[in-house]
Amino acid sequence: MEKAVLVGLDTPNAPWDIEETMQELAQLSGTAGAKAVAEIVQKRERPDTAYYVGKGKLEEIKIIVEETSADLVIFNDELSPSQIRNLENALEVQVVDRTALILDIFAQRAQTREGKLQVELAQLNYLLPRLAGKGSELSRLGGGIGTRGPGETKLEVDRRRVRKRIGDLKKEIEQVKKTRHLHRQSRQNIPLPIVTMVGYTNAGKSTLLNVLTDAGVLAEDKLFATLDPTTRQVKLPHGGRFLLTDTVGFIQKLPHHLVAAFRATLEEVLEADLLLHVVDAAHPQVKQQMAAVQAILNQLEAQNLPQLVVLNKMDLPQAHQNFQQTQQLPDHVAVSALKRKGLDALLAKIETLLHREHERHEFFIPFTLTELLHLIRQYGKLEREEYLPQGIRVEAVLPRVWAKRIQHQLEQGRA
Repeated sequence: MEKAVLVGLDTPNAPWDIEETMQELAQLSGTAGAKAVAEIVQKRERPDTAYYVGKGKLEEIKIIVEETSADLVIFNDELSPSQIRNLENALEVQVVDRTALILDIFAQRAQTREGKLQVELAQLNYLLPRLAGKGSELSRLGGGIGTRGPGETKLEVDRRRVRKRIGDLKKEIEQVKKTRHLHRQSRQNIPLPIVTMVGYTNAGKSTLLNVLTDAGVLAEDKLFATLDPTTRQVKLPHGGRFLLTDTVGFIQKLPHHLVAAFRATLEEVLEADLLLHVVDAAHPQVKQQMAAVQAILNQLEAQNLPQLVVLNKMDLPQAHQNFQQTQQLPDHVAVSALKRKGLDALLAKIETLLHREHERHEFFIPFTLTELLHLIRQYGKLEREEYLPQGIRVEAVLPRVWAKRIQHQLEQGRA
């Protein structure tokens, strides 16, 4: 296991507590396969343009690197290409910033072809402006954090080859996007509402998916344990069903390269009839984590979708301390996925939200699609039927989500 020295800056008006962000950096390092042997924090108004930290602190870091025989130094922010170059020259060890660390974890965790393509694209977009001045260093074989991926692993690349590969990846991902769109369309042909889970990494989304559906998805106490979305059917208390989709966890300072590269996957969110915002209610920085998730939903233009906050890990004492007063929260429900508590209340709340906002609709149902009458009777109130030569004109009161599904079926011309 590689030994890493962690470095962060405590700047005024930072939205995150420095102690918590450094703990998260240590978790990220452990997930990537490095052991944090020292942690250094400097208070500064702003990062130094040349070295991120001041020169006095730089000397301190160098001494600690030598004393601990550290293999690398990991910084808690994204560094500029010149900062990385200056730091590596001064410290004489590999320097990795937060973005490279997260990209490395994604490179290890991606399982599907789609996930690997998206991670490689993000890595190359990150690497491209950092090629200048690397010279022969790039010929070394990948053997640790910051050197895994992209593609062949050995980074004998130049700008032209990287740009060409980026272009090829974008074409492949565009094809994947079309395939994913077809998959979404096929899911929409199943007249079931779609509920999508979002949340900060390690909030317990995979555990919740497993207990509700027996999906068998990997669930570890690690950041970014799962990257690839999984969809399963779930029964509602009164006999209906919905499709539940898990998505990649979010994180503060999520690299913009990743948000862009994973957009095809994250667009799953936009297809949802309801978002479940799964929250680690016991985390000391839970409110900041919720804000980080909301910020990414805003980036995806998904902030106006119906949303249910799921306060997970409520079996832990800290969760009750964090949420002694929940009046200010929007729609929410408290659960413990690990202990399988609160799941009935969660499903009942989902059912209520999926069935609210009843609206009056008129449909013309051809005789080839009379199965849709069953759906209308099951999920709404059929108020009038008029039999015509080509089909049946009906008036019905339905929840908006079911009306949308039936309209989609009619447009597709098949049940």
